[in-house]
Amino acid sequence: MEKRAYKILEIIVDEYIRTGEPIGSKTVQELLGIKVSSATVRNEMAALEQQGLLEHPHTSAGRVPTYKGLRLYISRLAEQQIPESDKKKIDEIFEEFEGMTDEVIIENAARALSEFTNCAIISANDSNKFSVITKVEVIPTGRRMYVLMMMTSGGGVKNRVCRLSFDLTHEQMDFFRDFVNKNLEGVNLKELSDDYIDDLSAALGSYVMALSPLLKGIAELSADMINERVKIEGEENLIECSELKGNEIAAVLRQKEALTAAFDNTFSGINVLFGEENETFVISNSSMITGTFSKDGENAGGFGVIGPMRLEYKKIIPYIEYFTDKVSDMISRDRDCPEGDDINETKEEDEDGS
Repeated sequence: MEKRAYKILEIIVDEYIRTGEPIGSKTVQELLGIKVSSATVRNEMAALEQQGLLEHPHTSAGRVPTYKGLRLYISRLAEQQIPESDKKKIDEIFEEFEGMTDEVIIENAARALSEFTNCAIISANDSNKFSVITKVEVIPTGRRMYVLMMMTSGGGVKNRVCRLSFDLTHEQMDFFRDFVNKNLEGVNLKELSDDYIDDLSAALGSYVMALSPLLKGIAELSADMINERVKIEGEENLIECSELKGNEIAAVLRQKEALTAAFDNTFSGINVLFGEENETFVISNSSMITGTFSKDGENAGGFGVIGPMRLEYKKIIPYIEYFTDKVSDMISRDRDCPEGDDINETKEEDEDGS
């Protein structure tokens, strides 16, 4: 696109985001920064409209950007920086996350991102797929009733009530605890497929009838942990936005799991969805900017900023990028064994002559 034409598009987008009103050629001419006639500006705006980047709202003489125009604007944004004062505050916040589990880090980071952007934040947490089972407990709670409790390396804790056909004996309980310790502790959650559970059930031998329902319960707990991934922070920012329809907001808040598709399509970098273009994100006149974070090079989830179509993209996108980078860094490194510990231990051994 010709430099001047894009500059005109940028001015119209910036002014529309600021005012919410159609932008006329006189305003564009005043803000363009170069001497051009009003006729030239009108011709450029007409050309942008023909390309589907601008449109006339009703009978207004001014123009507003289309979704296509907004996407072009977003894709060509110059690299923006967040204020150094905010960057320092964010760094200090993340220092407080040291020692926390991945799940808590992501949840707290989403809350902080909402506060810095004054927007609602969707967080999609896939970090559980990296977790392994660290402990499984079976707790009798009543006649033929047992509570399964599972803990994972990511800090997840989940339980489920299982109703069996008969009460378990002490011998069956001891056998199951030993069986779980040998066959499930240290296993990745995503490995607990139906086939894996069927193989374990076969290995129960004479205890299969009594104990296989407990194995099925463990598989269901694992699936729940992996699928329980979407949370919303700063809902009040969405509800209070006068440009959005309350009934549509309520529908999204009730069915937030449907928003996972938005993150599944955001493999890297920044992606923008507009409500009226997307089946899973159906708030009219809205947009969602998504960015992903990773754990050890693999996608581990993402953040989505939800607001009106007139979001301040220049301001918000740098915050998303900074937060996702910080989360990726924090959940990827081995916090139990800081870098350099092994070297120090080796050095001490050498000095002892070992």
